[in-house]
Amino acid sequence: MKVNKTALAALATGSIVATVLAGCSSDAPGGGTASAGGTGPSGAAATLTVWVDANRVVELEDIAKKFEADKGIAVKLVQKEYGDVMKEDFVKQVPTGKGPDIIIGGHDWLGLFVQNGVVAPLELGDAAAGFSDVSLRAMSYEGTTYGLPVSLENVALLRNTALADATPGTWDELVAAGQEIVDAGDATYPVLVPSGPESDPYHLYPLQTSFDAPLFGTADDGSYDPSKLLLGSEGGEKFAAKLVEWGKAGVLNTNVTGDIARDEFAAGKAPYMISGPWNLPTFKDNGIDYAIEAIPTAGGGDVTPFVGVQGFFVSAKSANALAANEFVVKYLGSEDVQLALFEAGGRPPALTSAFEKASAQDPDVGAFGEVGLEGVPMPSIPEMGAVWNYWGATQAALVNDTAGDPAAAWADMAAKIQADIAG
Repeated sequence: MKVNKTALAALATGSIVATVLAGCSSDAPGGGTASAGGTGPSGAAATLTVWVDANRVVELEDIAKKFEADKGIAVKLVQKEYGDVMKEDFVKQVPTGKGPDIIIGGHDWLGLFVQNGVVAPLELGDAAAGFSDVSLRAMSYEGTTYGLPVSLENVALLRNTALADATPGTWDELVAAGQEIVDAGDATYPVLVPSGPESDPYHLYPLQTSFDAPLFGTADDGSYDPSKLLLGSEGGEKFAAKLVEWGKAGVLNTNVTGDIARDEFAAGKAPYMISGPWNLPTFKDNGIDYAIEAIPTAGGGDVTPFVGVQGFFVSAKSANALAANEFVVKYLGSEDVQLALFEAGGRPPALTSAFEKASAQDPDVGAFGEVGLEGVPMPSIPEMGAVWNYWGATQAALVNDTAGDPAAAWADMAAKIQADIAG
């Protein structure tokens, strides 16, 4: 794995800052500053406070006890409901010194965290080589790593093996094969793609990228560059024309929400569906035998789904910064912990060795994970706020054939997004 020198320099700077914080601050959320002896300036034992969701709090208890036994520093696990409230509380509390030392969160929170100065760079060192490239990219912002990746999540193609014994090599061939099954009276839909009144750019993105129409270009350090908006390319306009075609053919339908798509596939009404692992329990409960596969190309190019990554971040105001970095990297980044978190949440681990063992235990995890390794991180940059609404509304209008000329509608969407980003 290549290591970016600029990122290493930034990390080194972050380490120096962490050292200063550890040596000078005593207003720690957990109650003390970490030192070589594991005590704060008053002689009281230091404590690391970790915000973690209910799905993973139990799995972290043993590693927290081990860290305290090894380092003499207690780890206090605070259970929080995962989501926007947790994220917003972190942003509000960290500047006051009342937030946690460590928080679990999604990589799409990172832009907000960095903008508000509430997370510190994380020094992974040699440990970085053990993680998948896509997970490290997700936990980085402008070339600097801020989080330890734990798990990955992405969509793939699900095939009902009772209805279809193979997946064709292209999307158009898949649609044709699915339509034959519908015409034979064995299914209602040739393929299900979750949508809704405002479309679903997330589920459609793998198809869009196969037309060589990614969302953003990248900077030299591999991070997304919002000044390089690429979805308005010629490939994007070809994709727009396909959305109209698929809408008229009934392949895409804005009345088919995510819940409807899940329930219809669970009822055996479609041979194929684009879905994430979150729907598998429903399919299993309904006795659907399925295969998990890569989504076939629609435009002839590479199919790159968005990948969501969850992981741990260290507060920029932690008075126990060095201890927090060590706990996150060396303890939470260990194979045992990554496997324990996989068993709790069922998501593919970000650590390569843990992923290989998880895949052997659960082929579904391996199948989704293999597709995700070919994907790209969902952008976490603040500019995404200018993207989603225009993107989804335009897609919906194209699917419903109310947008007029597809190329013009797509170009107009790209121009509005670019203007909002620039403004």
